[in-house]
Amino acid sequence: MGKLYIVPTPVGNLEDITLRALSVLKEVDLILAEDTRTSSVLLKKYEIGTRLESYHKFNEHGKTESVCDRIESGLDVALISDAGTPGISDPGFMLSRECARRDIEVITLPGPTAFVPALVSSGLPTDRFVFEGFLPVKKGRQKRMERMKAEASTMIIYESPYRLVKTLSQLAQALGPERRAAVCREISKLHEETRRGSLEDLVQWYSDNSPKGEIVIVVEGADNADRSPESQSEEE
Repeated sequence: MGKLYIVPTPVGNLEDITLRALSVLKEVDLILAEDTRTSSVLLKKYEIGTRLESYHKFNEHGKTESVCDRIESGLDVALISDAGTPGISDPGFMLSRECARRDIEVITLPGPTAFVPALVSSGLPTDRFVFEGFLPVKKGRQKRMERMKAEASTMIIYESPYRLVKTLSQLAQALGPERRAAVCREISKLHEETRRGSLEDLVQWYSDNSPKGEIVIVVEGADNADRSPESQSEEE
Protein backbone atom coordinates (compact mmCIF):
# COMPACT_ATOMS: atom_id res chain seq x y z
CA MET A 1 0.00 0.00 0.00
CA GLY A 2 1.18 3.52 -0.83
CA LYS A 3 0.98 6.66 1.29
CA LEU A 4 -0.62 10.09 1.06
CA TYR A 5 1.69 13.03 1.68
CA ILE A 6 0.17 16.43 2.51
CA VAL A 7 2.80 18.91 1.34
CA PRO A 8 2.62 22.66 2.14
CA THR A 9 3.85 25.02 -0.56
CA PRO A 10 4.95 28.69 -0.27
CA VAL A 11 2.29 31.35 0.29
CA GLY A 12 4.52 33.91 -1.39
CA ASN A 13 8.27 33.61 -1.83
CA LEU A 14 9.02 30.30 -3.58
CA GLU A 15 12.17 29.93 -1.47
CA ASP A 16 9.99 29.27 1.60
CA ILE A 17 9.52 25.63 0.58
CA THR A 18 11.35 23.09 2.77
CA LEU A 19 14.04 20.68 1.63
CA ARG A 20 11.87 17.78 2.79
CA ALA A 21 8.93 19.00 0.71
CA LEU A 22 11.14 19.13 -2.38
CA SER A 23 12.39 15.61 -1.69
CA VAL A 24 8.87 14.21 -1.30
CA LEU A 25 7.60 15.92 -4.44
CA LYS A 26 10.46 14.40 -6.42
CA GLU A 27 10.03 10.89 -5.03
CA VAL A 28 6.25 10.31 -5.09
CA ASP A 29 4.53 8.72 -8.07
CA LEU A 30 1.87 11.40 -8.46
CA ILE A 31 1.24 14.99 -7.36
CA LEU A 32 -2.33 16.21 -6.96
CA ALA A 33 -2.51 19.99 -7.39
CA GLU A 34 -5.31 22.49 -6.85
CA ASP A 35 -4.28 24.28 -10.07
CA THR A 36 -1.74 22.51 -12.25
CA ARG A 37 -0.77 25.76 -13.98
CA THR A 38 0.07 27.49 -10.69
CA SER A 39 1.93 24.46 -9.31
CA SER A 40 3.89 24.00 -12.53
CA VAL A 41 5.73 27.27 -11.82
CA LEU A 42 6.99 25.90 -8.48
CA LEU A 43 7.83 22.46 -9.88
CA LYS A 44 9.67 23.93 -12.85
CA LYS A 45 11.78 26.17 -10.60
CA TYR A 46 13.00 23.14 -8.65
CA GLU A 47 13.24 20.81 -11.68
CA ILE A 48 10.59 18.39 -10.43
CA GLY A 49 9.16 16.25 -13.21
CA THR A 50 6.69 14.14 -11.22
CA ARG A 51 3.34 13.50 -12.94
CA LEU A 52 0.76 16.14 -12.10
CA GLU A 53 -3.05 15.88 -11.89
CA SER A 54 -5.71 18.36 -10.82
CA TYR A 55 -7.53 17.94 -7.50
CA HIS A 56 -9.72 20.87 -6.50
CA LYS A 57 -13.04 21.72 -4.85
CA PHE A 58 -14.97 21.12 -8.08
CA ASN A 59 -13.74 17.56 -8.64
CA GLU A 60 -12.73 16.29 -5.18
CA HIS A 61 -16.10 14.63 -4.54
CA GLY A 62 -15.81 12.53 -7.67
CA LYS A 63 -12.07 11.90 -7.49
CA THR A 64 -11.36 11.11 -3.84
CA GLU A 65 -12.28 7.41 -3.93
CA SER A 66 -10.33 6.70 -7.11
CA VAL A 67 -7.25 8.42 -5.64
CA CYS A 68 -7.53 6.23 -2.53
CA ASP A 69 -7.88 3.16 -4.74
CA ARG A 70 -4.62 4.04 -6.46
CA ILE A 71 -2.86 4.59 -3.15
CA GLU A 72 -4.10 1.21 -1.93
CA SER A 73 -2.68 -0.34 -5.10
CA GLY A 74 0.79 0.96 -4.14
CA LEU A 75 0.97 4.51 -5.48
CA ASP A 76 2.61 7.19 -3.31
CA VAL A 77 0.67 10.44 -3.77
CA ALA A 78 1.43 14.02 -2.70
CA LEU A 79 -1.30 16.63 -2.34
CA ILE A 80 -0.49 20.32 -2.76
CA SER A 81 -2.63 23.46 -3.04
CA ASP A 82 -1.96 26.76 -4.78
CA ALA A 83 -0.32 28.08 -1.60
CA GLY A 84 0.01 27.01 2.01
CA THR A 85 -1.10 23.78 3.66
CA PRO A 86 -3.81 21.67 1.96
CA GLY A 87 -6.88 21.33 4.15
CA ILE A 88 -6.56 24.85 5.59
CA SER A 89 -9.22 26.67 3.53
CA ASP A 90 -8.07 24.56 0.57
CA PRO A 91 -8.99 21.05 -0.68
CA GLY A 92 -7.51 18.28 1.45
CA PHE A 93 -9.87 17.40 4.27
CA MET A 94 -12.02 15.06 2.20
CA LEU A 95 -9.05 13.07 0.90
CA SER A 96 -7.36 12.92 4.30
CA ARG A 97 -10.60 11.73 5.92
CA GLU A 98 -11.14 8.97 3.35
CA CYS A 99 -7.53 7.80 3.71
CA ALA A 100 -7.95 7.67 7.47
CA ARG A 101 -11.17 5.67 7.05
CA ARG A 102 -9.33 3.14 4.89
CA ASP A 103 -6.28 2.99 7.21
CA ILE A 104 -4.07 4.54 4.54
CA GLU A 105 -1.10 6.30 6.12
CA VAL A 106 -1.31 10.10 5.88
CA ILE A 107 1.94 11.99 6.38
CA THR A 108 1.56 15.77 6.73
CA LEU A 109 4.72 17.82 6.37
CA PRO A 110 5.13 20.99 8.44
CA GLY A 111 5.49 24.12 6.37
CA PRO A 112 4.00 27.41 5.18
CA THR A 113 0.51 28.57 6.06
CA ALA A 114 -0.65 32.17 5.92
CA PHE A 115 -2.34 32.52 9.30
CA VAL A 116 0.69 31.78 11.49
CA PRO A 117 2.89 34.72 10.36
CA ALA A 118 -0.20 36.95 10.36
CA LEU A 119 -1.02 36.02 13.95
CA VAL A 120 2.53 36.52 15.18
CA SER A 121 2.92 39.84 13.34
CA SER A 122 -0.42 41.21 14.53
CA GLY A 123 0.75 42.16 18.02
CA LEU A 124 -2.34 40.46 19.46
CA PRO A 125 -2.22 37.58 21.98
CA THR A 126 -0.94 34.34 20.46
CA ASP A 127 -1.46 31.98 23.41
CA ARG A 128 -5.05 31.16 22.37
CA PHE A 129 -6.52 31.66 18.93
CA VAL A 130 -9.43 30.51 16.77
CA PHE A 131 -9.14 29.97 13.03
CA GLU A 132 -12.38 31.11 11.36
CA GLY A 133 -11.14 30.79 7.77
CA PHE A 134 -13.42 32.42 5.18
CA LEU A 135 -16.67 33.65 6.70
CA PRO A 136 -19.93 32.67 4.97
CA VAL A 137 -20.61 35.09 2.13
CA LYS A 138 -24.38 35.20 2.73
CA LYS A 139 -26.23 32.57 4.75
CA GLY A 140 -25.03 32.33 8.34
CA ARG A 141 -22.63 35.29 8.11
CA GLN A 142 -24.40 37.48 10.67
CA LYS A 143 -24.83 34.62 13.13
CA ARG A 144 -21.14 33.77 12.87
CA MET A 145 -20.17 37.34 13.66
CA GLU A 146 -22.55 37.50 16.61
CA ARG A 147 -20.95 34.35 18.01
CA MET A 148 -17.51 35.86 17.50
CA LYS A 149 -18.46 38.80 19.75
CA ALA A 150 -18.11 36.58 22.83
CA GLU A 151 -15.07 34.62 21.60
CA ALA A 152 -12.31 34.95 24.19
CA SER A 153 -9.41 33.99 21.93
CA THR A 154 -7.75 35.93 19.14
CA MET A 155 -9.64 35.29 15.89
CA ILE A 156 -8.16 34.71 12.43
CA ILE A 157 -10.14 35.32 9.23
CA TYR A 158 -9.22 34.91 5.57
CA GLU A 159 -10.70 37.48 3.21
CA SER A 160 -10.71 38.67 -0.38
CA PRO A 161 -9.50 42.24 -1.02
CA TYR A 162 -12.84 42.95 -2.71
CA ARG A 163 -14.78 42.19 0.50
CA LEU A 164 -12.29 43.54 3.05
CA VAL A 165 -13.97 46.89 3.79
CA LYS A 166 -17.41 45.27 4.03
CA THR A 167 -16.11 42.58 6.39
CA LEU A 168 -14.24 45.06 8.60
CA SER A 169 -17.37 47.25 8.76
CA GLN A 170 -19.56 44.30 9.74
CA LEU A 171 -17.03 43.18 12.35
CA ALA A 172 -16.96 46.71 13.79
CA GLN A 173 -20.74 46.67 14.04
CA ALA A 174 -20.88 43.20 15.63
CA LEU A 175 -17.82 43.35 17.91
CA GLY A 176 -17.53 47.09 18.52
CA PRO A 177 -15.58 49.73 16.57
CA GLU A 178 -12.80 49.93 19.17
CA ARG A 179 -11.92 46.23 19.01
CA ARG A 180 -8.27 45.93 18.01
CA ALA A 181 -7.32 44.12 14.83
CA ALA A 182 -4.62 43.72 12.21
CA VAL A 183 -4.83 43.29 8.46
CA CYS A 184 -1.94 41.31 7.01
CA ARG A 185 -1.56 41.47 3.26
CA GLU A 186 0.65 39.76 0.68
CA ILE A 187 2.47 37.62 3.27
CA SER A 188 5.98 36.61 2.17
CA LYS A 189 5.67 38.63 -1.04
CA LEU A 190 7.38 41.79 -2.25
CA HIS A 191 4.66 44.16 -0.99
CA GLU A 192 3.98 42.46 2.34
CA GLU A 193 2.19 44.73 4.79
CA THR A 194 0.70 44.54 8.30
CA ARG A 195 -1.59 47.36 9.39
CA ARG A 196 -2.80 47.49 12.99
CA GLY A 197 -5.48 49.54 14.73
CA SER A 198 -9.09 49.51 15.83
CA LEU A 199 -11.66 48.03 13.46
CA GLU A 200 -12.95 51.56 12.93
CA ASP A 201 -9.47 52.81 11.99
CA LEU A 202 -8.95 49.93 9.57
CA VAL A 203 -12.32 50.52 7.89
CA GLN A 204 -11.33 54.14 7.31
CA TRP A 205 -7.87 53.29 5.99
CA TYR A 206 -8.99 50.66 3.51
CA SER A 207 -11.95 52.76 2.39
CA ASP A 208 -9.39 55.35 1.32
CA ASN A 209 -6.71 52.87 0.18
CA SER A 210 -7.98 49.99 -1.94
CA PRO A 211 -6.29 46.75 -0.84
CA LYS A 212 -4.73 44.20 -3.17
CA GLY A 213 -3.55 40.62 -2.74
CA GLU A 214 -4.26 37.80 -0.29
CA ILE A 215 -5.49 39.03 3.10
CA VAL A 216 -5.59 37.71 6.67
CA ILE A 217 -7.55 39.59 9.34
CA VAL A 218 -6.56 39.04 12.98
CA VAL A 219 -9.05 40.28 15.58
CA GLU A 220 -8.64 40.74 19.33
CA GLY A 221 -10.62 38.33 21.52
CA ALA A 222 -13.31 39.47 23.95
CA ASP A 223 -11.34 38.60 27.09
CA ASN A 224 -8.45 40.86 26.13
CA ALA A 225 -10.72 43.61 24.79
CA ASP A 226 -12.71 43.75 28.05
CA ARG A 227 -9.64 44.19 30.22
CA SER A 228 -8.58 47.75 30.91
CA PRO A 229 -4.93 48.76 30.29
CA GLU A 230 -4.59 49.38 34.06
CA SER A 231 -5.68 45.86 35.01
CA GLN A 232 -3.39 44.35 32.40
CA SER A 233 -0.44 46.32 33.80
CA GLU A 234 -1.23 45.17 37.35
CA GLU A 235 -1.28 41.51 36.25
CA GLU A 236 2.05 41.87 34.52
